Amino acid sequence: MTTALSPNLNEQLRDWAKSAGFADCRISDGQLADYEPRLDAWLEAGYHGEMDYMQRHGHMRSRPDQLLPGTLRVISVRMDYLPGNASGMQENLDDNERAYVSRYALGRDYHKMMRMRLKRLSEKLEEHVGPMGYRVFVDSAPVLEKALAERAGLGWIGKHSNLINRNGGSWFFLGEIYTDLPLEPDHTTQRNHCGECSACIQACPTGAIVSPYQVDARRCISYLTIELRGTIPVEFRPMMGNRIYGCDDCQMVCPWNRFSNDTTEDDFQPRSNLDRASLLELFNWTEDEFLRRTEGSAIRRIGYSCWLRNIAVALGNAKPSRDVLKKLYENADHQDSLVKEHVLWAIERQEKQFDGAF
Repeated sequence: MTTALSPNLNEQLRDWAKSAGFADCRISDGQLADYEPRLDAWLEAGYHGEMDYMQRHGHMRSRPDQLLPGTLRVISVRMDYLPGNASGMQENLDDNERAYVSRYALGRDYHKMMRMRLKRLSEKLEEHVGPMGYRVFVDSAPVLEKALAERAGLGWIGKHSNLINRNGGSWFFLGEIYTDLPLEPDHTTQRNHCGECSACIQACPTGAIVSPYQVDARRCISYLTIELRGTIPVEFRPMMGNRIYGCDDCQMVCPWNRFSNDTTEDDFQPRSNLDRASLLELFNWTEDEFLRRTEGSAIRRIGYSCWLRNIAVALGNAKPSRDVLKKLYENADHQDSLVKEHVLWAIERQEKQFDGAF
């Protein structure tokens, strides 16, 4: 491996990263000792819920050289994902006959796309400096990506636990390159600018932000609709509204997102009308249609059963409708017990609202 690195290599790397579609690129030493107590306390409190993978690898998540021996530096990148034509989020949430899908999941799944670009960026770097050891990650291994990005200077971790960039808000994905290349770490750590603001805490529909910088995933709608594979606790169902995949409320109210940038990636534009589809339209999808319409999408990972489960809850929260009740009655004896349970809850909720509505 070549160790005589040019003094302007970091700037060159940033230029290459921006040419590859990344909004920014920064380098850290990967030293996360200050973050370990927070992670340990979060796990000890059980805030990870059924996400057992969060504790499966011990401290490998906060010690990059344990995941990839020989790692000296971590290159962190961010990529904007908010589609400009899908910015009417509050309007969507306010119409409880429509489905709300988290903005990051409207288009193509970002994992493979970003990994390919990080691989090309690594190869570009290797062409310039000679052979090096490296591995790329996009939410695909025990990596403490937000801590690494904060350490590198891509932003600060906000009270909602998302990374915020003062010039780019928080509507972005993160990715990493672990390398044994002794690059000069960036020394541009962004100061935490959350101040006294508590908008995200107040906006969380289920009170999942239990204290500043502490999120109880077990209460989080993103967890309930994506990570949880079983029954959604009844206490949280009314609070979910029409959110059928993820939740963006804490980001929507963050004042720093007035500086966010719309994505320039066509792949992140909405597919299958997911930014404005009605709940009944999506509930009518057959399993084959679900698989076809979510091909290449992050949504497919939850499977058809959880898809119907989530929509059933949203239909229970929708305004009283004969069409909604009719569709729910048709699925009252659904062959999937998970779906059936949530459909029956939705029927009961619709019937209670229906009595006083007509």
